[in-house]
Order: sequence, then structure tokens, then C-alpha cells
Amino acid sequence: MDVLQAFAAATQIVSSMVGAVNALEQASRNLEEAPKRIHSLEEFVCDLENLTNRIEQKHFYKLHNPQLDRQLQSLNGLIERLRPNMRKARKVVSKSRTKKLAIVVWSSVTGSPLDKIVNSIRDDLNWWLESQKLTEDVEKVIESTARNIPIRPKVKAEQGYPISSKCKFVRGLLEQETTHRVILIVGLSGIGKSCLARQVASDPPLKFDGGAVELGFGQWCSRAACSGNKDEYHKRLARRICKLLVQIGFWKKIKDENSDDLENICCLLQEALYEKSILILLDDVWEQDIVERFAKLYDNDCKYLVTTRNESVYEITEAEKVLLSKDDIKEISKAVLLYHSLLKDDEIPDVADNLLERCGHHPLTVAVMGKALRKEIRAEKWEKAISNLSTYAMCAPGPVSYVNEKEAENAVTIFGSFEFSLNAMPEDSRRLFLATAVLSWAEPVPEACLEAVWSALGHVNMFPLVVCKLVEGSLLKKTDYYHLYQVHDMVSLYLDGKISDSLKILLIDLTPEGIAFISPWLFIFGKETSQKVAGQRIEFFLGVLEEKQAVITLEAITQAIMEIISISEFEASRASLSRIVGPKIANLISTDSRDLIAALAKAITIIFSTSDYRDYFPSLENIGAVDKFASILDNCHDPMIQTNVSTILAKLAEFGSPATVDKVIQSIPMNRLADLLSPNAKEWHDSIFTTLMSLTTVGKSKAVEYMFSFEIDKSLIRLLEVGSEVAQHNAIATLKAIYELGSPPANCSLRPGTLNLLPWQART
Repeated sequence: MDVLQAFAAATQIVSSMVGAVNALEQASRNLEEAPKRIHSLEEFVCDLENLTNRIEQKHFYKLHNPQLDRQLQSLNGLIERLRPNMRKARKVVSKSRTKKLAIVVWSSVTGSPLDKIVNSIRDDLNWWLESQKLTEDVEKVIESTARNIPIRPKVKAEQGYPISSKCKFVRGLLEQETTHRVILIVGLSGIGKSCLARQVASDPPLKFDGGAVELGFGQWCSRAACSGNKDEYHKRLARRICKLLVQIGFWKKIKDENSDDLENICCLLQEALYEKSILILLDDVWEQDIVERFAKLYDNDCKYLVTTRNESVYEITEAEKVLLSKDDIKEISKAVLLYHSLLKDDEIPDVADNLLERCGHHPLTVAVMGKALRKEIRAEKWEKAISNLSTYAMCAPGPVSYVNEKEAENAVTIFGSFEFSLNAMPEDSRRLFLATAVLSWAEPVPEACLEAVWSALGHVNMFPLVVCKLVEGSLLKKTDYYHLYQVHDMVSLYLDGKISDSLKILLIDLTPEGIAFISPWLFIFGKETSQKVAGQRIEFFLGVLEEKQAVITLEAITQAIMEIISISEFEASRASLSRIVGPKIANLISTDSRDLIAALAKAITIIFSTSDYRDYFPSLENIGAVDKFASILDNCHDPMIQTNVSTILAKLAEFGSPATVDKVIQSIPMNRLADLLSPNAKEWHDSIFTTLMSLTTVGKSKAVEYMFSFEIDKSLIRLLEVGSEVAQHNAIATLKAIYELGSPPANCSLRPGTLNLLPWQART
């Protein structure tokens, strides 16, 4: 429900309440009937309160606007004024029968007390209706206000992380005009740098009228992660900055062209931030030049809140330095523990102080241990947890990338808490988590990928419950956007030590069918080491011509690649997969397997570009490829197979000889394509338009005559009349191409009035 509908409902509720009050006034003469009327009014008030809550949640990021806030407060004020009168009315009618009789007698002399309450309620309701200017449509007033208010983005604060004195200190620095534009928050891993920064950015000072945004970098965006390759590092940094351009509304989506050109992207960033006042959180920065690129931007009032554990970043001179130490986090560690353990202060065992000390008071470690001890009040269990944490920390391998002894000691304690949390979980959750070590956590991972790993491990059901356990244990984090998961950088570092075990589980120990299924997912979403092995497995399964495994691999390719969100990443994965699949096409179609050829057709339509068709299709002409694909269409009633294979055949014609063109035209089931051009079959339209345009390009008038014979033109005209705008655009482009190559038949259904149904852009 949008804000217009919500306030229309609010007005309707209040108007209904006026009628209910009138009914209550009549019932005041009959106190037996009054309780029912009051109950109805109470339900109206509850409905109004729920409606107000929904409106506030819907427009949470716009409540900084005074006018919208006042309109919402008027509803809250009405509710607050109604509740006391509801209680008074309920009290009057709830008296005993004897007292009610006395009230009736007394009311005949002095007037009914319920009448007074009724009048008060009516006055409140009329006050609200008048304040909303019923002469106008309340819905339009509120929506027009909200529509014209720019969104003031905020960063979401970590749950369970309280406001600390350090948080207030950082906020004070941001409010000062004399401080540097860059504020560096430095501290050990897991000490709460990001939590602190998000807490500040969740409620930025009012001077930042553009709100606050967060941009994460991580080790992935560092020279070390790129093995010193400058171009790759710049490409990754450019991709991160592109995300910021989308976040602040400069771009609607990441543009593929020039998205890897760092200098060009930085120029666009300068333009995007011109005269803006935004608090920008740069989280987990590993390179000094990242901060410097932002700091040198001019003609804006932005400030940059930077979290880092890298000493070279800390050396930046033109920055305010904020060191987050153990003393700073001591004041909040118990609150973090209480929140995650779901215990009250008087329920938590005294030994909890020892646990906090063993955790170093670090919020991440405390949160993990708190969730593992959720609702546990027995002191002996807490003592055992402290002992186990020490044991796990001693046994945990230190991260090889850390040379700082203090950091390494801190890391093994955090890793120990992960081990403790995992051992408290069911075996299935633990195995799924360890298997995800092969995934690249530099970017959020789609839920479908995690579910694919779960499925490869031999499970069908229970995935939501199992992944929920990992989220509850702070080992996974679910993002607010799409169905994506990410991990804390320390969790990622912990998983780096489990890659070998994970590869063994997924790419060695599984059945051949399981490996065939999971390999495309790892090729797209895995770390570099797993991508290489997964690519080899894909080539193997498409080369040995074992039908079942090849079909599974091709189907997994189409599933996995469609889960990619980034255009640039989709293009990179598409190109890599086409290089693997392209050379295998001839052998795959030689099997004469309907299932295999159908799966191949679907994969090709997704991963092949025009250049791929040009490179691989001409060589297929001499091995009977048209007959192989066309045979799939015999007695086929699956629209997906029909459209995919038709697209492949049209592309074969596009890059084939005249004889191939003639054969393709006769092979494509035009009658089925005409049916699938129905306005209700939108999911197939794109494929069919592609097929028709390819055929008109290479088949010329012969293809057009064949289309006329199956009344393709009538189906297109039908789309002109009742289709969506996109369908209308594609239909008129296709009709134009058809009519230019062949005269429409005498019974053509293109009536003079049809074009008048189109938007003016299409008519031209």
C-alpha cells in the first residue's frame, strides 16, 4: 500500500468512526448496546494506528521533510486524543446493572456522562477531518508532498550496537567546520570500526542534506589482491566508485561503457558531488590512494568517514585520526552481549564478565559468542564456553597475511569464536558454511548460489532454516537488497583457510552429477582458485559426451549466469563460458539427444553474442546442425524449447548459405510463434522478435511470405492494439521490416484506426 492509498484508508476510517460515534450516541440511551459500539470504535482506532505505522515505515527516508512529518503527526495526535476517551467510555458502560440503573436516573436530571464523552470523540474526529482539508483529496496532498521530496539516504546501523561516547565524539568532529574532510577510524580487526562508522552515518548531522551513503572496499580492492597488477586494481576501484554513482542518484544503473576507466569515473564522481553535502562512509580501505582520490574532490561540502586497519592509510596527514581501543569498546561490550544472547541484565551469569574479557570486548567476537549462548542462563555453560573459546583460539591457524603480532593474536581469538559457534550448530549448517569457502565474498553472493551449494551437498529441503542458523550466528549477513548474502571481512579471512577442504567437498568428493551441477556456480561466483578448477570440470563434462552430466552442466550454466547482477560481471562470465561451450557444440549435437540439444540451445541463447555466432556457427552448416536442431521441434509443446531452438535456427540461417536459409524457414514452427505472440505470453516475446528479425534479414521476401501464410502479421497487429509499450515498439519495428519486404495480403487486419491506438512515438 503506497502513501496515497494509506491516507485514503485513514480518511475512510475516520469518516466511518464519525458514523460509529453517532451510533454510540444513540446507544447511550440503551447502555446494554453501548459496549458493542465502543468495541467497534476501539477496532477503528487500532486500524488507524496500524495504518499510521505502515505509512511511517514506507516513507522512513523522507520524514526529515517538515510538511510530511506534520501530516503524519496529525494522525498520531488524533490517536493519542481518542484513546483516553475510549477508556472513559468503556469504564462508564462496564459498571454493574444497579449502577447503570442509577446512571440512567441521574442522567435524566443532569445529562448522560456517555453523551459528554461521545461529543468529545466527535469533536476530535471532526478536528482531524477539517485539518486535512476535506475539500481536497487527502491522498493527493500527501503523495504530492512525498513525491517532490528528494530521498535523504542513510546508512543502516548494526543491530545491537549501542551509541557509545566514541560515536558522539566522531559525530562532534563531523559537525565542526574546522576539522579535516577525512576522518580515519583505525583499530584492530573485529573491534567495531565499521559498526561505529555505521552508527554515526545512520543519523548524520543535519548539515549533510544529501544524507549518508556507504561504500565498501575490502582486501579485494587492493594491489595485493591483484598481485600487483595496476590495471586490474584500477578496474576494481572504478567498479566500486560506479556503485557510489548509482547510490547517490547520478546514475540509475551501472553503465557498462567506460566503467573500467578509473580516470573517467573519477571525473564523473567530481561532477556528481558538485555542490553536494553528503557524508560518505568508505569502509575497510586497504590503499592510501583510495582516500586521496576522494579527498582531492573539490566544490562540495562532503566529508569522508574512513575505516581501515592498514597502517599506510593511517599515515595520511590531511585527516582526523580516531583510534578505537579496548577501553572504548568496554563500555558497550556488555550491551552487545545482552542483545545477542537475548538475556536481561539480571539473568546473565556473573561469569559473563570473564567471557567479555576473554573476547577482548571485541563486538564481533562478543556477538558470535552471545548468539551461541542464546537464552542460556546456566553459569557452568558459560564457563565451558570460555574454556572452549581458549582451546579453539589456541588451535586456530593464524591468518598468513598478517605480519603484525597483535593483529594475529586478535585474529585467532575471533577465529576461535567462529569455531565455537560452528560446533554449537547442527552438522548441516556447519558443512554448508565450510563449503562456501570456495566462493568469492568480495561481492555479495546470491541466495541461489548458496542454495546450489546446499543442493550439491545432497539436500533438497530445509535450506531456509539452515542458512538462517548461519545468519543468527553472525557467520553470514543478509543484505537489504535482492536475495544476497555477505560476510564480515574476518569471516572471509577465516574461510580463506578452509579453501582446500571446500574444494575437496564440492569438486572431488561429490558424485559426478553433483560436480557437474556445482561447477558452473563456482566458475561464476567462486574464488580464482576454484574458478580454474571449476572451468576444467565444465570442459570435461561437455567433452566426454556423457549425456546426463552434460545436460546438468548446461542447465546449471543457464541458471547461474542469470543470477549475476552486475552488467560487467555478466559480460565477463558470458564471454568466458562461450569460449568453453563454443568449440564443443559440434560434438554435443552429434549425440542426437533431444534433452542435450535442448539444454545446449538454451545455454547458447544466453551466453552467445553476435561475434560468438559468427565465430562458431558457419562451421556447423556442414554437419547437419539445422536438421539436428529442427528435429527437436517435432512434437514439442514446450514454449521455452520452441523459442530457444527457433532463435538458434534463425542464427544458423543468418550465418549460413542460401540453402541453409531455405531449410531454416521451412523448419521453424511459425504457427506456434504466432500463438506465442499473444499479449499474455510476454516472457517469449523477446526471443520471437529476435527470430523474426533475423529471418527477415536473411530470408527477405521468401521469409515474409512464409510469415504471412501463418498470419504472423495479424499477431503483431494484435500486440499493437492491446500489448504493452515495449511490445508495441517491437511489433511496429517488426511489421515495418516485414511490409518493406513484401506486400501485406488482401485480408490484412491493419485497420486505419489501429495506429491511433499507439503512443505518438511509435506512430512516427
